[in-house]
Amino acid sequence: MHRGKGMKFVGDSRVPAAEHRMQNIPKDYSEYPGKTEAFWPNFLLKEWMVGAIFLIGFLCLTVAHPAPLEKIADPSDTGYIPMPDWYFLFLYQLLKYAYASGPYTVIGALVIPGLAFGGLLLAPFIDRGPERRPSKRPLATGFMLLALAAITFLTWQSVANHDWAAAKEQGKIVAEADIDTNSEGYKLYSSKGCVSCHGDNLQGGAAAPSLVDNGLKPEEVAKIAKDGIRTMPAGVFKGTDEELQKLAEFISSVKSK
Repeated sequence: MHRGKGMKFVGDSRVPAAEHRMQNIPKDYSEYPGKTEAFWPNFLLKEWMVGAIFLIGFLCLTVAHPAPLEKIADPSDTGYIPMPDWYFLFLYQLLKYAYASGPYTVIGALVIPGLAFGGLLLAPFIDRGPERRPSKRPLATGFMLLALAAITFLTWQSVANHDWAAAKEQGKIVAEADIDTNSEGYKLYSSKGCVSCHGDNLQGGAAAPSLVDNGLKPEEVAKIAKDGIRTMPAGVFKGTDEELQKLAEFISSVKSK
């Protein structure tokens, strides 16, 4: 038998050639001219400039539209209705519904949010498919759309149904007054039920305005006490005409410091 006679060299298609195996990996960054840059300082400098622009814009907005301030917190003011920040409004609205408030507060405050956020945490373990397109991942896409719809609807409901006029009135900073609590007028003010709405210092509350610097004459105060005004019903004052006159003179004379 001659050397090499009857011997053949064949290729195995199961072993890919090196050039085909590495064709998707660039040899170096020179294949992308103009699209690469040094991380330091080029990339970081651009990031810093973008952040600085947004920061300056945000500071300009805070100067042009400063955050409104409310009066000093009063733990004894049971009529004050707190309002959470915008990103918690959907939970605030949820607690207003029948089966998420009152005796069911635990359901609205713990059970429903716990299930929602628990599902969010388990989403990567439930949907483990390799697809990246939303249309190919109905479970994850459906949960996300449902969550976004619920949060959007509850936030909108909270804003639309909130009594903004009452909120502005209850948080308004009012002037303080030096009041003689031993005067006959203040005693009538306390005993006739005015304190429950207008406060012990006539500062007002969620359901009633402040009486400090009211600018009303005694006869105007007496008329309001008898006939009512806006949310104040008629016939609130129960007493004699003499007591009404003294009360009206007292309320009319209250001035700020």
